[in-house]
Amino acid sequence: MNTIKAIKGSKIILENEIIKDHVLLFENDIKQILPNEVFEKRIESGYYKNEVEVIPHRGYVSPGFIDIHVHGAGGSDTMDATPQALRTIAENLIKSGTTGFLATTMTMAQQDIIKALETVRNVMADQNNENLLGSDILGVHLEGPFINPEYKGAQAQTHIQKPTTEWLKPYFDIIKIITFAPEMDTNFDFIKAMEDTGIVLSIGHTGCDFETACSAHAAGVDHITHCFNAMTGLHHRKPGVVGAAFAKPFTTELIADGIHVHAGFFETFVRIKSPEKVILVTDAIRAGFLEDGTYELGGQPVLVEDGASRLEDGTLAGSILKMNEALTNMLKSTGRPLNEVVSMMSINPARRIGLDHEMGSIEEGKLSNLVLLSEDYHVEAVYIKGKKRYDGGIK
Repeated sequence: MNTIKAIKGSKIILENEIIKDHVLLFENDIKQILPNEVFEKRIESGYYKNEVEVIPHRGYVSPGFIDIHVHGAGGSDTMDATPQALRTIAENLIKSGTTGFLATTMTMAQQDIIKALETVRNVMADQNNENLLGSDILGVHLEGPFINPEYKGAQAQTHIQKPTTEWLKPYFDIIKIITFAPEMDTNFDFIKAMEDTGIVLSIGHTGCDFETACSAHAAGVDHITHCFNAMTGLHHRKPGVVGAAFAKPFTTELIADGIHVHAGFFETFVRIKSPEKVILVTDAIRAGFLEDGTYELGGQPVLVEDGASRLEDGTLAGSILKMNEALTNMLKSTGRPLNEVVSMMSINPARRIGLDHEMGSIEEGKLSNLVLLSEDYHVEAVYIKGKKRYDGGIK
């Protein structure tokens, strides 16, 4: 007999409001949200045929966070291409409230990317195993190798190639996003070939100008990878990709660590783009959740110090940001309401990758992917599909 779980005492973060004095009932999926008095009367009357497990909690219950751009955590990277590496990443990400993520690749040798894709597919097929801990992998974000070498950032130049579908087709079922440079796509042939795949094409690591970015948008490209970083910046006579991001209804990733983008600009950015078009990501590397030191990214050494991860030449190389830190950073820097910021890391990314029918918000019938937060946003417990996958949490 299935036990119905009931979170009582929490403020429930919905997409458009936060409600108090209600009980959230769930199993594998969300069953109901009831006023406290209705729930108590039902308990007293024996309304529930199955046992009810009451979970008392003072704080917030939030939809699970979804990170659509993360390379690694806990010493492991997607490009390690082993099941254990992916499980290590998942077991660390869940500590910060991430219930689902896109395993993000790097510009490396084609055979290494293919091996990573194969490994992700195999792990995804096995992640319904009830003994697994950690976040669920929702697919792949292919960041490179179809980028501009002049804007490669921390990506390795050796393996950059022209955009092609030739070797990607067998993996269209798991690839959700592809970051590429439109100016490297002759006659937009790649964009045209990807038109009916359902895969999100994202402008990133690019030297394209305003006009090219807008033309790419007209051709169907409507996402921007880590806006401001590794792309042409905003200038009043040369608006660049950032200008196009502001001028057209792109969805835009933001690394809200205060290093990749100045925290004082967060509010202006959200106001220009609108909250519905902003998606918070970490772009975290294997150093995430670990101490300062020297690590590796895409075959290159990375020094992590004072909250930043950089190549030897000082180039930013991903981040060590955690999703719950992105939440607190945005709240502190923007003054936006909690439910609005939570949407930037739950329903917005879910919509972006076409999974909003089953996750991303607390609604009846959606999967019970939930985060219990303290009043100061400490992650106290995480549920995925109604099962507790994490208990404790980090500041």
